[in-house]
Formats: sequence, C-alpha cells, structure tokens
Amino acid sequence: MLSLFKDSPEYEARKARPFSPTKITIAQVHAAVPKHLFEKSFFAASLYIVRDVISAVVLYKLGWQIEPFAVSLVNNYGAPAYAGTIAKWVGWAIYWICQSVVLAGWWCMAHEAGHGNVSTHKWVNNSIGYLLHTFVLAPYFAWKATHHAHHKATVSIERDENYVPRTRSDFGLPTESTARSVDYHELFEETPIYTVARMLLMQLLGWQIYLCMDTMGSPRHPKGTNHFDPSSALFKPHERNGIIASNVGLTVMCCILYMWTQTVGVSAFLKLYFVPYILLNHWIVMLTYLHHSDPTIPMYRNRQWSYLRGALSTVDRPLLGWAGRVYFHNVSHDHIAHHLFSNIPWYNQPYVTEELKKLLGEEYNSDSTNTFRALYRTFTQCCFIEDEGDIVFYKNKDGKAARELAPDALDRPTIVSKKVD
Repeated sequence: MLSLFKDSPEYEARKARPFSPTKITIAQVHAAVPKHLFEKSFFAASLYIVRDVISAVVLYKLGWQIEPFAVSLVNNYGAPAYAGTIAKWVGWAIYWICQSVVLAGWWCMAHEAGHGNVSTHKWVNNSIGYLLHTFVLAPYFAWKATHHAHHKATVSIERDENYVPRTRSDFGLPTESTARSVDYHELFEETPIYTVARMLLMQLLGWQIYLCMDTMGSPRHPKGTNHFDPSSALFKPHERNGIIASNVGLTVMCCILYMWTQTVGVSAFLKLYFVPYILLNHWIVMLTYLHHSDPTIPMYRNRQWSYLRGALSTVDRPLLGWAGRVYFHNVSHDHIAHHLFSNIPWYNQPYVTEELKKLLGEEYNSDSTNTFRALYRTFTQCCFIEDEGDIVFYKNKDGKAARELAPDALDRPTIVSKKVD
C-alpha cells in the first residue's frame, strides 16, 4: 500500500544518474526494429475498432439498467432505501470509470488513425479518425495538425506544441544568482487544498482549455490562438479545410446530443454521456502530460535538439495496467516507441519497446510509480526552467532541479536526425 505514495526504483535511479545525451544513432535504432513490424493490417485494426465500439454500446445499455436495478432492490427484494441509493451511485461510479476508459480508447484509436496506422489508405484513416474523435467532441483535423507538429519537435523548447515549459523570466523571477528561497515560495508554494483544486481543473477541463486557448502550447503563438479558427497560427494554409470540417463535425455532434437530450432528459445526458466525456479527457490529459513533463527528463534548445534526442525524452508508464494497455492501445505503455516510430501500428509497439530496451539500456525511460502519485509529483515539482541553457530540467518551488547534467553533456555533438519512416 505504501508503494502507492513512493517513487519507483526506475525513477530514483534516473534521478541519481547525471544526464548525458545518448551516443546511439538513429541508424542503430532503425536497425534494431524488424521490418515486418511496420506492416499494417486493416483487418486487425477493424477488430480493435469493433471491440471498442461494442464495449461502449454494452456499457451504455447496462447504464440504463442502473437505476431500475436500484429501485428493484428496494421494491422487489425488501432492501432498505439507503441500500438502493448506495447501489445506484456505486453503479454510476463504475459506469463512469469504465465508459470513460473505453471512450478514451476511441480517442486513442482516432490518434492512431491520425498517424495512418489503421489502414494503408489515407481516406480510410481520416474517415475513422474523424468519426471517432467527433463522437467524443475532439476536433480531429485540428488536433492532428498540432499533434504532428509536436512529433516533429518533441521537447524542443522553441518549437514543440504541447506542454511547453515556462521560464524564469515568464514568471518574473529574479536571476538565479540573486533569487532567494522566499522568491520561489511566494510564487509556487500553495496549500494542499489549492494544489488539488488546480490539479482537478487541469484534469477535468485541461483538454478544453488547451483547445480553446492554447494553454501550455507554444508561447510563440499570439494571444487568441485556438484549435477552431482555420486562420490560427497553429495551422498551415493547406490544413484549413480540415479545420472547417472538424468544426462542422463538432457542430453536428452537438446538435445530435441536444436532440438526444430532448428525448432522454438532462439527467440521462449527464450520467450517460457528459460525465464519461469529462473523465475520458482526464485520462488523455494525464497520459500526455506525464509523457512529456517529468523532473528527470531533459528539454532541449535548438543547438542541442535532434529528433532522436526529443523522442527519447519521453517516459513509458503502465497507466491503468492491463486496462490501459487494452483500451489506450499501448500509447502510454510504449510511448517512446511511438515517438520513434509513429507509423508502426499500436499492436506492434510492445515488440518495438522490447528491442529498444535492449538497445538503450539505462537510457530507456520507464516509470512504474503509481500514476496519480506521478501526476502530483510532476504538478508540484515541474515549476519552471531557466531562460538559458541548451539542455535543461524543470526546477521545483525551491529553485532546484531534480537532476544534473554530466560534465561532458554539452560536449557531445548534436546529430541532426530525421524522423524514422
């Protein structure tokens, strides 16, 4: 039980080890992965999609039985009223968690379609991704554009699109040589209740806030940047028709939900769709945040960044154990492999990870820390980075980094490597 509140041995070992960029080359990485793992099977992908859809439909049908079952316990079996109330809310809690995980699987499957992994045909990938994302109110083409930009510049402080850290100067902190502990504490030290409240806001509404306001996106974007404006700085001219299509899909889906609510009532809408929708976004925010924000993982400025270094600066986490592997389609368990080979289908990524472990050794970043503990750790310890430095780590509320650079870290040449296709 106590292990739920402790950092994992992998995390502790990584924190204790001074960091130096890898000597491994992109050619070695490519050579380590068997060619057959790149092959895509629409039949295999279809089975996963059918499974995910059936899971959601079955849960939806069971959801309609929760309240009749609770009433039946009292009226037909003589259970006390409080037992019926407990059964009802326990049933809804189970439904919300299970359905949110399954619908997060729809989101992750659309993510795979966006990478072209469902089919060898682009129109099939886009059709499936568009339908799945639209059902869970995600703008498929808009997200696809910024997500691909993120893959091209992972943990590049200047060019990444997601979870870009804020700097000392962004917070108006004094210089490192003149700052005192009180300067950091005044800005970052919070009561536990306030910290939990901010975490809940990020987990429940962070996805919507990011889409609408580009929060935690690149600071180079102007104010007002969002994922719904076809002329947004996020998108290239040739992507604008897709942004319009995403907006049309979301509008149609909102109309469908409105008409459905008129039929079943607001209570049913909230319980059967809205709560799972909010919770599925919690899972997506959690896994994406923890992949790319960690006290022990480096971030690079342009002079030291390369595609390989960026891809290796992510973390594999066993989020939700077997359920996360099944319904999140390996995206959390095999995230490093996904960043190195985003064009390898999810069902082959575990095999890629095993090859990477052999090749990378201690440079392979995994963390079996309980995910909620890791979320709290990252949220409270990843406060800011320095304005200068080609390889940097997050600093905490005391102005201290969890990990140090090795003496030769900046002496290693940057190998400008392109994405592996």
